[in-house]
Amino acid sequence: MTRRAALLFIGLGIAWGIPYLLIKIALTELSPATLVLVRTALAAVLLLPLVLLRREIAPVLARWRPVLAFAAVEVAIPWLFLNRAEQVLPSSTTGLLIASVPLAGLAIAFLTGRAERLGVRGWLGLALGIAGVAALVGLDVGGSDLGAVLEVGVVVIGYAIGPVILSRYLSDLPARAVIAVALSATALVYLPLTLLTGGLPSAWPSGQVLLAVVILAVVCTAAAFLMLFGLVAELGPVRATTITYVNPAVAMIAGAIVLQEPITVVKVVGLVLVLAGCYLVTRPQRIVLVPPESAVGSPGSTG
Repeated sequence: MTRRAALLFIGLGIAWGIPYLLIKIALTELSPATLVLVRTALAAVLLLPLVLLRREIAPVLARWRPVLAFAAVEVAIPWLFLNRAEQVLPSSTTGLLIASVPLAGLAIAFLTGRAERLGVRGWLGLALGIAGVAALVGLDVGGSDLGAVLEVGVVVIGYAIGPVILSRYLSDLPARAVIAVALSATALVYLPLTLLTGGLPSAWPSGQVLLAVVILAVVCTAAAFLMLFGLVAELGPVRATTITYVNPAVAMIAGAIVLQEPITVVKVVGLVLVLAGCYLVTRPQRIVLVPPESAVGSPGSTG
């Protein structure tokens, strides 16, 4: 791994590991829909000039149907449900649950008839991953929080479907432009939604919340996608997906340091099981799936 690749890997691991913490902070004063609006609008403002300068918008707009479908399942719907879930769940638990995106990707591949044969390692990985999620849900989440867990499930499914749309219908388009248009479309949808539902805050947010939103938009969204493209160029799409195994650990550590969320034995065991399962499932078939806080053609998120 070159020095540039190492720096991109570290940067992206942090950029996609801290969104859960930042979302938790922002939600103390912003509604879930307002946070989606501000995050997508700011990130779009940063990315649009770049893609316009490169004249990459026209081919993306010409294929607007799959682009809008991607925007819906990768950004518009998951980010709202992610924000709603984080009103209840600890940020670290949310990050760990979303680490199961590759497992959902495998299930979708099976349902669409595109999965390769798993083999013993693959089935073992699937079992470990499910056990990890079950441990987190059964032992680390209270019964009153199961609704929030289901909302995280919507996020996981969306993050798993997004790369499928990209690979089948948008793989020949500039990834930067696809993301810029998806973010812009999401912001345009949430603007009237937020205004009509009275979602805007009654008072100017605190400096802590504003800082969290700016970092979410600039670092965890716009810059993170640019780092992803650079990392893929350095390592290739398959090796770049190993970033998946760093993000949840960063989320857990960040939650513990900043929000004093406990690092329990259950969380550690769940993390190990989920990541081991994802590794065994994706390694043999070389599936390109990254969460996102979430990710293009990949695991993001995009939290």
